[in-house]
Amino acid sequence: MAPLVAAFYFIYFALVGVHIIFIPKILSQVGYDPIQIGTVFAAAPLVRFALPFLFLRGFRLDQRTFFTALALMGGSASGFYPALESFWPLLSVNILFGIGLALVLPYIEVIALESIGKERYGRIRLFGSIGFIAVSLLLVEYLTGPYVGVAFLVAAAWVAVGLGALIGLRQRHARSSECTDERCRFGIGEHRMLWIGFFLMQVSFGPFYNFFTIYATDHGVSLQTTVWLWSFGVIAEIVMFYFQGPLLRGNLHRLLVLTASVTALRWLIVALFPGNVAMLYASQVLHAFSFALFHSSAIALLFHLYSARRLAQQFFFGISYGLGGFVGALGAGVLYQYTPSLLFVGGAAAALGAAAAFKRYRPL
Repeated sequence: MAPLVAAFYFIYFALVGVHIIFIPKILSQVGYDPIQIGTVFAAAPLVRFALPFLFLRGFRLDQRTFFTALALMGGSASGFYPALESFWPLLSVNILFGIGLALVLPYIEVIALESIGKERYGRIRLFGSIGFIAVSLLLVEYLTGPYVGVAFLVAAAWVAVGLGALIGLRQRHARSSECTDERCRFGIGEHRMLWIGFFLMQVSFGPFYNFFTIYATDHGVSLQTTVWLWSFGVIAEIVMFYFQGPLLRGNLHRLLVLTASVTALRWLIVALFPGNVAMLYASQVLHAFSFALFHSSAIALLFHLYSARRLAQQFFFGISYGLGGFVGALGAGVLYQYTPSLLFVGGAAAALGAAAAFKRYRPL
């Protein structure tokens, strides 16, 4: 199972890379204005946030839903071709694509933790990081027109569908630890400080994901160097995924406090040394903690806390990357519009809030 899951992670995150790195540029090339592009991409995190609540109303992330999500992911990716130059069809296709992405990954994450274990999880998950950086370096050389990027998107989507289907078929004959009893409930209230921390952690990434390139180049860093800074962060992430196994055998709660605190330090470095390339590289080293170790610690802790494990993973992606990503993007936009010098100070404040929430959380 491990090689299949590794291959899926590689192609899934290559697909995500095409979508978030190149599709905005493609939309600009075909004539969309910034507000339209922003609207298209703001819909995805909102969908990711709203979707898990459906599962509290009787829906289940079972095999049937998983295979339906795979088909939706592939079909909606293909829909980018006819919809590319028409706003409302494009928005609709992108929402459906976001639903497919949001449903597929939590199912695979649970399979990975069940079949591989949290100690080996990072060494499989790092293939996703490799896929992300590989497609960014490859596609930039071949992006001669908007439909070239769409072709990459469609091809990656259908390869991901095939790999996901193979994993789903194999899992059908494997024993699952997922709770299917109606008495197995999912609740946020008893762990609310943990969920507040997840939300604030992703809010803190709003300045980075949405404005780092603009911020760095505005302070005299060349675009080429900025691209290498992005790549260096992913390399640090890959190294952490490979070596983090022993850390995950320890106290996961403490790791969350540590990673949030390190993330606050990271954003302060960016805020205080915006034009210092050496310090920016130092801040990117910390991506190993801010993303890789945080992500693995979070999903491993949820796997331990909840018997409704797929639903817990759904809410993790929905509340952190969904709602947190949406609020972080909006907040970063406001800061950069009116007080650009405080952009990453705001990110640091959110990360400190996450660290405080994790510190106040008391595991049951």
